[in-house]
Amino acid sequence: MKFPETELILTPENRVYHLNLKGEDIADNVIVVGDQHRVAQISNYFSKIEFKTEHREFITHTGQFNGKRITVLSTGIGPDNIDIVLNELDAAINIDPEKRELNPVLRTLNIIRLGTSGALQADIPVNGLVVSSYGLGLDGLLNFYEGWKQINENEISEAFIKHASWLPNLAYPYCVSANRKLLDTFKEGNYVGITATAPGFYGPQGRQIRLRSAAPQLNELLTSFKLNDHRIVNFEMETSALYGLGKMLNHNCVTICVTIANRVRKEFTSDYKKSVETLIENCLNRI
Repeated sequence: MKFPETELILTPENRVYHLNLKGEDIADNVIVVGDQHRVAQISNYFSKIEFKTEHREFITHTGQFNGKRITVLSTGIGPDNIDIVLNELDAAINIDPEKRELNPVLRTLNIIRLGTSGALQADIPVNGLVVSSYGLGLDGLLNFYEGWKQINENEISEAFIKHASWLPNLAYPYCVSANRKLLDTFKEGNYVGITATAPGFYGPQGRQIRLRSAAPQLNELLTSFKLNDHRIVNFEMETSALYGLGKMLNHNCVTICVTIANRVRKEFTSDYKKSVETLIENCLNRI
């Protein structure tokens, strides 16, 4: 099957369009971050940087850390950007750009998101690190893809719908698990739980300035949700899309976030830069 030009958009150099990448530019271990400036913050730890590129909000550095080849890529904010990043990463490594056909042998990436988030449980301190065991998608992205039901954690989704009296005009809250091996690699010494992914920063996360929320009790409902040992521990804007697309494309994904705010206690970090450095150092040494 050939992928037409309207479906797989490439540059004149046969790089995937938005990310400006070829397969050889991408290491098997990929760190994704939202903030473009965080790419250099991470690659400063590398012993060698062998490749750099940027296009729009997507900046990529590939290099060596402790003898391992690692790619760091900025995604920008939101599940819509994750849709671009996951599809184009996969296309770059698994589709022959000249033939526009799937390669006979497919690569699998380890994709590790390092991000910031707001804690939804009072016992998780500001500057604490949270590893996402599941991504609960309030964003609706995965509902646009055939086959999402086969990877969905139906028990969690249905329990949350019932608990939250979920509004019928909102997207179905899909739920996808982290890669078990990567979860085990990063969870020791950190907080673990479900991460809720929102499609926006204000109304979809219960913030109200001039516009009022259609679900004003959303944060309280997220905090109070419990199913067996599962609870929702934090709120951000990328994880569910990363887990869903990653699993359907056969890539291994995990998210680790530093909590720069506690939404329950109304506390915010006093040193954002130090919080992010702690996250980077904690995670680089585990890859």
